Amino acid sequence: MNFLRGVMGGQSAGPQHTEAETIQKLCDRVASSTLLDDRRNAVRALKSLSKKYRLEVGIQAMEHLIHVLQTDRSDSEIIGYALDTLFNIISNDEEEEVEENSTRQSEDLGSQFTEIFIKQQENVTLLLSLLEDFDFHVRWPGVKLLTSLLKHLGPQVQQIILVSPMGVSRLMDLLADSREVIRNDGVLLLQALTRSNGAIQKIVAFENAFERLLDIITEEGNSDGGIVVEDCLILLQNLLKNNNSNQNFFKEGSYIQRMKPWFEVGDENSGWSAQKVTNLHLMLQTINTVSEVIRGCQVNQDYFASVNAPSNPPRPAIVVLLMSMVNERQPFVLRCAVLYCFQCFLYKNQKGQGEIVSTLLPSTIDATGNSVSAGQLLCGGLFSTDSLSNWCAAVALAHALQENATQKEQLLRVQLATSIGNPPVSLLQQCTNILSQGDKIDRRGSKIQTRVGLLMLLCTWLSNCPIAVTHFLHNSANVPFLTGQIAENLGEEEQLVQGLCALLLGISIYFNDNSLENYMKEKLKQLIEKRIGKENFIEKLGFISKHELYSRASQKPQPNFPSPEYMIFDHEFTKLVKELEGVITKAIYKSSEEDKKEEEEKKTLEQHDSIVTHYKNVIREQDLQLEELKQQISTLKCQNEQLQTAVTQQVSQIQQHKDQYNLLKVQLGKDNQHQGSHGDGAQMNGIQPEEIGRLREEIENLKSNQELLRSQLAEKDSLIEKLKSSQTSPDTNEATASARDSEQIAELKQELATLKSQLNSKSVEITKLQTEKQELLQKTEAFAQSVPVSGESEAAIAAKTTDVEGRLSALLQETKELKNEIKALSEERTSIKEQLDSSNSTIVILQNEKNQLEVNIKDSKKEQDDLLVLLADQDQKILSLKDKLKELGHPEEEEDELESIDQDDEDDEDEDDDKSQGDN
Repeated sequence: MNFLRGVMGGQSAGPQHTEAETIQKLCDRVASSTLLDDRRNAVRALKSLSKKYRLEVGIQAMEHLIHVLQTDRSDSEIIGYALDTLFNIISNDEEEEVEENSTRQSEDLGSQFTEIFIKQQENVTLLLSLLEDFDFHVRWPGVKLLTSLLKHLGPQVQQIILVSPMGVSRLMDLLADSREVIRNDGVLLLQALTRSNGAIQKIVAFENAFERLLDIITEEGNSDGGIVVEDCLILLQNLLKNNNSNQNFFKEGSYIQRMKPWFEVGDENSGWSAQKVTNLHLMLQTINTVSEVIRGCQVNQDYFASVNAPSNPPRPAIVVLLMSMVNERQPFVLRCAVLYCFQCFLYKNQKGQGEIVSTLLPSTIDATGNSVSAGQLLCGGLFSTDSLSNWCAAVALAHALQENATQKEQLLRVQLATSIGNPPVSLLQQCTNILSQGDKIDRRGSKIQTRVGLLMLLCTWLSNCPIAVTHFLHNSANVPFLTGQIAENLGEEEQLVQGLCALLLGISIYFNDNSLENYMKEKLKQLIEKRIGKENFIEKLGFISKHELYSRASQKPQPNFPSPEYMIFDHEFTKLVKELEGVITKAIYKSSEEDKKEEEEKKTLEQHDSIVTHYKNVIREQDLQLEELKQQISTLKCQNEQLQTAVTQQVSQIQQHKDQYNLLKVQLGKDNQHQGSHGDGAQMNGIQPEEIGRLREEIENLKSNQELLRSQLAEKDSLIEKLKSSQTSPDTNEATASARDSEQIAELKQELATLKSQLNSKSVEITKLQTEKQELLQKTEAFAQSVPVSGESEAAIAAKTTDVEGRLSALLQETKELKNEIKALSEERTSIKEQLDSSNSTIVILQNEKNQLEVNIKDSKKEQDDLLVLLADQDQKILSLKDKLKELGHPEEEEDELESIDQDDEDDEDEDDDKSQGDN
């Protein structure tokens, strides 16, 4: 303290101590003092001088202050003073900066000091580590300093924080701080951190930012909260705007449901504060985030259509939103946000368009009146006495018809009951009736907003829909009304209505199918030329695109208007005007002959389209047939595998029967040897009658299985022939596919033929064995019936048995030889494979040697080229020397002598070298 008083006292005592000298002494004290108290007092003095003498302190003290942050971290007081001093140097105190020039200089100074500070990225990392300190005197100035750095050089500081380990996570801890001032400044810090950086936005979102921010908003009182709620909402917008990943995370995390209390504003008439209006405005823009999530995304649009609002009774969210849109008591910003959400739901969503239009059709309207539908709300808004509701409902209904000819035709079926006792009128007719009444109906809001909305709806409805044009022209009052509106000379405010009427009449001409005799294309053009004039009509048509609000609406889809009177054009409608303005102009100036020629071209194109459609259908049918054929082939393959399995089973059964036959043969031989000792009639030579019967049954089963297999093969043959006959087609693509299928069928047939031959050979073998078995059984029975057994019959049986055994032995020997041969071939194959592997390794080695030789040759060639270049340089030098000698007057003989001398010198050098080598 004494040191500080001395410095400050000396500063005021006389002019010898300038501010720069004082700051220099303080910096020297910070750098050289060994006592912590002295350094702390010096830093505190620098803090007091840093606001008034920002430049001087920044230039001389910044390096020392950063050193303090690095070395004196154990003392929170000196760290706090250092952070405050750096903040005063870098930040711009706008309250003190009054003049514009001084403000600009201050901003430049702050950016320069920020650049110096972050030049060493370790300084930012050090600052992030200091924020982990819970001490208020360290954390709060650290948050303010980092926020100031981000304001000056945001992208550079963002990149440093992004690559710092746990950098973002440390900053997220600020939202959980129990001290409100740190928490609130932490929100401001995260605002600057997340601005225009998608990577940091994702990290912050996945660090549970949505949950913490919504908790803060709830704690602060939702829309009734103060500036803190506004800051949280701005941070939410930073995280969600143009960030699909965070938008999906926000939707899937069920955070949208937590927004419901934001809009429970009550019915008090005390008026809203400016802060509450600001908060609600920001809250409504999150609704716009939902709109961006579902725009053009079929999955999200379907999910949005299925969501019910938490009301009693539960209603679809679309219905609840439309209630707000057509309710004139709701805030204007909310109505704009709901309209955009509804437009995004219908954008490129034909399914959703059909669902909206279906709520207007007679078959789907709830007769009990217990529930209200989206279509009823749109009709109610379309015909209310609030011009803004008329415009919003007309635009919303136009989006339900956008690029959807089916729904345009369906909407022609809608009938409205205008009053009791009168017949219903169509929705199209009611729109034209209200349009023709003009300003006769007393409405709240803009004078032309209702008519502009209805005209945009009618233009969208009739474009690219000749049936709707016919319905419109069928009312005889519509064309005279339009021509009368266009022909009048009205003020600037009515010129837009005139232009839209001209557009609607032009659409009625361009998309006219000439089905009404009184309103054919040519007659309507003659009517324009007679009552309006073609040039005047085109001029009125141009009023639309020349309107000041047209270009504003054409820039982006979101209806962002400062006040209701600016809601004139819809974004999608501006695209329709741009598309139709030129073609309508050409159609008005076309002659009848050109129209006829165009009609003929259209018919030709329609015929061409019908031919193309026909061939598309033929190709589609052929594709279906090919799929069926492929399925049949797959089925045949499965059946083929089943047949192969059955054949394998049959082979196994045959082998079993062979074994049984051999067993019977052995038993028969034994019985023949002991015939004299067996005379019982119940047993014949060791063969039981039950066993003989069982064998006969098995033989019959084999026969039946054989017949079954043959019938299955016959069925497959017929099916293959049928498939082959169905392959013929005029189409080239089908012929190619059929050829492939024919090849597959041929292969399958070949496999079946092989199976057939195998089965036939097995069947022959079975038959042969059965015959031998039957003969053996018959002889056995005959032998059993005869009382005296002759030696000749026994000899014959023994001979027969010996013959069969010989044949079986030969078969077994042949099988054994085949197995040996297979084994030998396998060993030979293994040997050949080993030789091949050895050859491959030798080839690899030779290839490597070849590559090495090529490299060596390439290097030698390069060295040779270098030597040639060197020799060429030497020759060039010799020639230049000769030229100089000639210039100096030396004769050529002298040159030769010089050359011979040089040669002699070289020879002498060679001799000396040889001698030296000999001595060695």
